[in-house]
Amino acid sequence: MKIYYSQTADRELPVEEDYTPVKLRESIAKTRKALEIAYSGFDNAVDSDMIDCYIYQINSLQKQYKHLSELAALETASDQKPVRSRLSIRALMEHVFS
Repeated sequence: MKIYYSQTADRELPVEEDYTPVKLRESIAKTRKALEIAYSGFDNAVDSDMIDCYIYQINSLQKQYKHLSELAALETASDQKPVRSRLSIRALMEHVFS
């Protein structure tokens, strides 16, 4: 009995990846839309396995949305100009006027 081994030539072509920066607002909007779709699917699910699937998906998307919201809050906080403390201003004034 002979055993033949053949290698298939079906190799996947390399896919070019998109490395453009993702905007935070776009990510939040996409997550919000996915969350709405998951809630809609949960409302229409009949099978218990699909209900479980939607519960896990909703929990995952809620955590993702929370994380993105926290990032957005940090981004807006870092965009504001830092407030100088009175101590540094007093030290500067004492240095100038002494």
